[in-house]
Amino acid sequence: MHVYTKTGDDGTTGLYTGERVKKNSLRVEVYGTIDEANSALAMSRSFAKSNEVKQKIYNLQKLMSLLMADLASLNKPLMITAKNISDIENDIDEIESKLPKLTAFIIPGDSQAGSFLDLARTITRRAERKLLTLAESEEVHEVDRILINRISDYCFMLMRLEDQIVNH
Repeated sequence: MHVYTKTGDDGTTGLYTGERVKKNSLRVEVYGTIDEANSALAMSRSFAKSNEVKQKIYNLQKLMSLLMADLASLNKPLMITAKNISDIENDIDEIESKLPKLTAFIIPGDSQAGSFLDLARTITRRAERKLLTLAESEEVHEVDRILINRISDYCFMLMRLEDQIVNH
């Protein structure tokens, strides 16, 4: 099988469920932006010094793939569940309990991995804004909307954890 299929030469792409949509549709823009964040996570994982952070990023990347599949699917059972959200919330709480209390804004850049995690956070925030715009005209599942919000928070906490480990 070739990497090029020529099916997109007309400016369309296939959703996970087979429907053809324009490549510049808002739905494609949303999951494409999540894919960008996932690439920033890959860079972060490659530079992470902490094996704990590397594993958490890897797990997050797998979860983001499920989120993209949800967004690229119409009328299919959800891949993201409320448990995915509670798992991330629990992990955020666990990380937060290990770190000093925040007393000021953080300026990213203390580590390469942390910098890429902050980039993933900001790309995820952009994806969230696009997702909210999509939800104004098309169906967006609540769990997907909530998860994207938690992912940006999670990236922030992973950045703090990695920077804490690197700086000590």
